[in-house]
Amino acid sequence: MRNSADSSNSAHDAFKEELVASFTDEIIHLIVLPTEQCNFRCTYCYEDFAIGQMDPSTVRGIKRLLDRRLDGLQRVSISWFGGEPLLGRGVVEDVSAHITGAVASRPGLRYEADMTTNGYLLDLPTAEKLTALGIRTYQISLDGPEAIHDTTRVRVNGSGSFQRIWHNLLSIRASKIPVRVILRVHLAPATVPCMPDFLAQIRDTFLDDVRFSVSLRPVERMGGPNDGAIDVLSASKRAEIIKDLEEMLYAGTPTSREAGKVDVCYAARPNSLVIRANGSIAKCTVALNDPANSIGHLLPDGTLRIDNQHLRPWVRGWADGDQDSVRCPYVGMKRSGPKLLQISSGPRPRADARS
Repeated sequence: MRNSADSSNSAHDAFKEELVASFTDEIIHLIVLPTEQCNFRCTYCYEDFAIGQMDPSTVRGIKRLLDRRLDGLQRVSISWFGGEPLLGRGVVEDVSAHITGAVASRPGLRYEADMTTNGYLLDLPTAEKLTALGIRTYQISLDGPEAIHDTTRVRVNGSGSFQRIWHNLLSIRASKIPVRVILRVHLAPATVPCMPDFLAQIRDTFLDDVRFSVSLRPVERMGGPNDGAIDVLSASKRAEIIKDLEEMLYAGTPTSREAGKVDVCYAARPNSLVIRANGSIAKCTVALNDPANSIGHLLPDGTLRIDNQHLRPWVRGWADGDQDSVRCPYVGMKRSGPKLLQISSGPRPRADARS
């Protein structure tokens, strides 16, 4: 049985390992928004869709940035975000083809890519094409059975989205493409009662396929126009609710969680950057409209212009071992203006956090 000293040493070692991984210049993680437009208008969304598709100069800048860096890298990770990234599919394919071509001549370089998508445009031919370009992990959100999902994850024209997404998931399930699909199931007080039956349907339909997994996430107030009307799970109840649903989902089999692992937000990592469709560089994919989240710009020649004064608060947690700041640097950040993001205690927003 481990004593408290062993646990403390283990936590210290894990923090140190994460510190090294976050500051090394041998790894780069780019969260790329090929467009900030979306074909959905989810009731809890925090984005304003003010920026359109990524301009050619920014696309060129991403390619040249990678060309400058690839020879010194051990790993390059690309996370496609939005808006809905598949509305910018041309940008996704262009940049991905450039990367796969460059990586092919560098056998020691590890390349991985993922996409957060609403799933509406992810039909099987699209998934096959993107998988061939190295995008092997997809996160797709569901809010519950069709009658519930179609009241919250609404298309721009007001129609529902469940049937099309479910069909796309079934098509991928029936295929042999080497992908990982994370089904992000949102939880709210009004939807918890229907979740056992819905999760049983997901379990019986998808979870006998190792390519599929489920992530249960409470809906949060993230600064959107409807925040005042959003009902969220209370901090005191959410952990127990998620635990009970996971036990049902996995039929009593414990879900795997790495003991001693430090919970680190991508925004706290200096070698992780958000590249917006207009070339602005940010750290967080949630606080997009907060000036504190604008830390620089990507130039067409691949040069990064970073404002270190704006960057410093995002990485402050590493200097003094503050795990709360490393877990979510935005919460508790000193700013002159109002906080745009209100997060209940619990799992923090991530690069894949668009509810």
